[in-house]
Amino acid sequence: MNGYLINHPILEFKRGKKVKFYFEGKEIEGYEGLPIAAALHAAGCKVLSYSEKYNRPRGFFCAVGKCSSCLMEVDGKPNVMVCVEPLKQGMKVRRQKGRGKI
Repeated sequence: MNGYLINHPILEFKRGKKVKFYFEGKEIEGYEGLPIAAALHAAGCKVLSYSEKYNRPRGFFCAVGKCSSCLMEVDGKPNVMVCVEPLKQGMKVRRQKGRGKI
């Protein structure tokens, strides 16, 4: 959990309990209620998806749900904006290429 910001001179961080979830089949820990993208970033995952046309990697960009850089498949559902989707115990998260397939 070294990738999380721990101390800040002004802000206070209230985190939920540690939970386990799965990214590309690998078990990872994160804090319940924080965005999935934050947990992935803290775990060292910098590539969240790939562009449709040029297959370029996309990462954690706007962090407020206004772009499409963080679209991933969560529990079988495509096109989830993981920068705003709260983490829950046991979630299964996968990268997607371009538009998600239903």
